[in-house]
Formats: sequence, C-alpha cells, structure tokens
Amino acid sequence: MSRLRPKRIVDLSKEIADNPNDPFFMRVKIKHHAHGKARWLVRALGLPFRLFPKDFAGWADDTIARMGVHSTTHIDAPWHYGPTLADGRRPATIDEMPLELCFGPGVVFDMRHKADGEEIAAADMEASLKASGAELGAGTIALIRTGRDRYLGTKDYWKRGTGMSAQATLWLIERGVEVMGVDQWGWDLPFHHQIRFAKERNDATLFWQGHLVGRRQPYWQMEQLRGLDQLPAHGFDVAVFPLRLKGASAAPARVVAFLYD
Repeated sequence: MSRLRPKRIVDLSKEIADNPNDPFFMRVKIKHHAHGKARWLVRALGLPFRLFPKDFAGWADDTIARMGVHSTTHIDAPWHYGPTLADGRRPATIDEMPLELCFGPGVVFDMRHKADGEEIAAADMEASLKASGAELGAGTIALIRTGRDRYLGTKDYWKRGTGMSAQATLWLIERGVEVMGVDQWGWDLPFHHQIRFAKERNDATLFWQGHLVGRRQPYWQMEQLRGLDQLPAHGFDVAVFPLRLKGASAAPARVVAFLYD
C-alpha cells in the first residue's frame, strides 16, 4: 500500500439530502435551522441582548429528521444479513467493524456491460480482473462499477441495475476480500428482478443471495457509491469509515479514494 501523499482525493459518496424520488422506506429529511433562532436560545440561557457580540447573528443548526442507516452511501455489517451466522455465532454490528478493514488498496471491476436484471457471475469477475491486471489479496477493497450512479436522484434509481450473485460474492471473499461495494442502489439485483426470478424458477435460493453469503462467510459491503468512473482499475487506496452506531446493521459512510503519482 502506498505511503505517498495523494495527488488527488475522489469522493465516492452521494450527498445526504432530501430525496423525494427514492422509495418511502429510503427517504431522508434534513431540517435546516436559521441563524436567528439561536439568539433566542442564548437569551433564554440568561445572556441579555445588550451583551450579545455585535457580529453574532446566531449559529446555524441542522437536524436529521429522518434517515435510515441504509438510505444513503453506507456500509453493511454482517448483522444486516441475519441474527445469527450459519454456525450459530452472533454476527458483528457496524460499531464492531475492525478499523484495519476501513483502509486498503482498491480494485475496480468494470461491470457496465451487464444489462438491467442480468446477474454478475464469478466468470465476469474473473474476466474483469484479468483484463485490468490487478491483484487481489487480504485488505483489498473491491469496487463494482455498474454505471448506475447516473440514475442518482431519479425515481428509477432503485429499480435499475445488475446485481452480484452469490457465486461472484464468494469469489471475492475466497480471494481475501472482506470489504466490497457497488455504485448502484443495492448489492443484489433490484428487488423486482429478484422476486420475478424466484417465482419463475420456483427457487428459494435466489432472493437476496448476494447478501445472504454473509451468513456463511461474513463480509462488509458498501452500497450507493458514485464516481467510480474517476478511478483507474487499480493503484489507489480506499477509505470507508462508518459512523459508530452501537448495535446497528449499517451506517452512513464517507467513502473516498486516494490517487497517487
């Protein structure tokens, strides 16, 4: 991993803002409070107006009125995938994510050729890695580029995309990758495709298959990334530090890439 000062830092996170075009279960609501309201709070605490600093307009403040931990760029903990692992152990929650996993060399897998509703297979991952010349190992952070971040802010965002199969997810884990992420709404196929395939094939293994790998082999997974088009296939570092929410299944995260000379 490079210890050089980065030449450029790329923000891979979406803005946290009101998102009326997202489905109801993913809504975010931010309330912005004007500077003047703080003046009355200070007065109530006992400072007369005549003793206010002349330049004191009051401080700005903001409240997150509504935001689920999966509503914006975030990272899932193994606890998200189920209350127990396959061997009966309790999965880790997001506050238990080891810090050493939060920074590492990044590798981009180009999956823009996969159509909406078409699953990413292990063979797709193998081909992309071979074409890029990148290498995987312990500490590598894998980023799946689908190009669906172009739908950010639209009503179609959560309905558009490919999805990582169980086999493709396992393929990464078996090569030492514990942290991975995607630049679309979710890791698996969009819900309507998952449901349709499960019903058409009468197959109970198809719904949420990429996520459920984490019950057998725990891993940490980012969703709703953006800007992977600004990165090379490899030769950069990634940092993803989630909020330390005790006992939570996931947390919003500022995900950034560090590019060097």
